[in-house]
Amino acid sequence: MSAVLVTGGTGKTGSELVRLLRERGVVARVACRKPPAGDPDAVAFDWTDPATHARALEGVDRVFLVPPVNSVDPVPVVAPFLAEAERRGVRRLVLLGTAIVLPNSQELAAEVRARPGWVVLRPSGFMQNFLSPHPLGERIRRDGEIRTSAGEGRIGWIDARDIASTAAVLLSCSDIDPAEPRDHLLTGPKALSYPDAAAIISAHTGRPVRVVHADSRELSAHYQAAGVPAAFAEALVAVEARVRAGREDQVTTTVLDLTGHAPRSFAEFAQEHAGAWLAG
Repeated sequence: MSAVLVTGGTGKTGSELVRLLRERGVVARVACRKPPAGDPDAVAFDWTDPATHARALEGVDRVFLVPPVNSVDPVPVVAPFLAEAERRGVRRLVLLGTAIVLPNSQELAAEVRARPGWVVLRPSGFMQNFLSPHPLGERIRRDGEIRTSAGEGRIGWIDARDIASTAAVLLSCSDIDPAEPRDHLLTGPKALSYPDAAAIISAHTGRPVRVVHADSRELSAHYQAAGVPAAFAEALVAVEARVRAGREDQVTTTVLDLTGHAPRSFAEFAQEHAGAWLAG
């Protein structure tokens, strides 16, 4: 059996990747804590339980790796899985990394790069963060505002579906070219500041969205109140400082180069999801 294991298979990127792979006739196994009922190719998976790793990897030769959510130190729980995958002969390993610097993200990418058939995807900020239940999206929906310390700093926001499209191309390949690029920075077509994004959302909903400056302490408290662990909340606050300094202002053509289609613009995303910001 040749199959792709999709960890985080019910998440924003994973669920779309599963759909795209199955459309291509690729067997895609969904791995998550609570497998969806009625999916014969879904399996229970827990990063902290190595016993679930072996079962999930049975008959698998390719893996899409989504690190544990909100973890500031994913390497200790991911490394045993990587070792088991290598032992079982997994020939392609695609990591959903990040272009935005987070604690230990570089260490995890290094662990993946040490394995056969590695590929690292480094997407910029997700457009889906502007939707509930993400704290950013929830505040827009509830209060009509974005609280940030990023100022006019810009991010190359990308739709998670375009990340999935890129991963689908890489995971559908039957052969691996040793000369192919292995590290891919993924962005949308244009870098935008939070005021830019607020203006686009306002234009498509008819509802004003204001941008309010918040200091680091307030932002951290906001994230923690939304259920984000304290250490990860502090990491997100540090990201805002990088954005404000212009360090995340970058745009690439990687999605177009690999998939043949341009990534969705934020305006397209806002038009599609306008109703989500109008709910009471």
